[in-house]
Amino acid sequence: METKPNKKTGLFFGSFNPIHHGHLILASYMAEFTDLDEVWFVVSPQNPLKPKETLLADYHRITLVRIAIEDHPKFRASSIEFKMPKPSYTIDTLTWLSEKYSGREFILICGTDIFPTFHKWKNYEVILDHYGLYVYPRPGFELGKYAGHPHIRLFKAPLLEISSSFIRRGIKAGKDMAYWMPDKVYEYIQEMHFYEK
Repeated sequence: METKPNKKTGLFFGSFNPIHHGHLILASYMAEFTDLDEVWFVVSPQNPLKPKETLLADYHRITLVRIAIEDHPKFRASSIEFKMPKPSYTIDTLTWLSEKYSGREFILICGTDIFPTFHKWKNYEVILDHYGLYVYPRPGFELGKYAGHPHIRLFKAPLLEISSSFIRRGIKAGKDMAYWMPDKVYEYIQEMHFYEK
């Protein structure tokens, strides 16, 4: 079904709770200013390390992502991790996607903040050996010992210091957060009364 061999596809993992302009600008940079053909937003299921009461149901978060990117030809939303065993591991997702979409080359989009604990990831050596990492800078974090690795490329992507948790707090406090995310996303959140309690 794939039309272009080895189509380079960036995987942008996150809870997207909710998705906002910071996420979209970073994804847009990766889609337009690198050699990636597409960027897929991989919505993560409930993380046991995050408080569940602040996390919207999986269905609502993937819906918000789809609303946010519906008009962008290079973006796609993926709910693959919802169907995988919990906890989900990045290497398992990469392996499954590589088998299902053999005509694509998958690239992991991540920030420099992963590298202090990257050695603790399941099969992190396999990720480094078989997949590319397109890295954006995070304040206070460097590539460290991974600098110069042939499969790691650092891009000076512009970052908006917007956090989903700040947006949630703003909504809960009754603030107008309309400019922090696409209009249709904000409208959906308001209609559903998300984050108000």
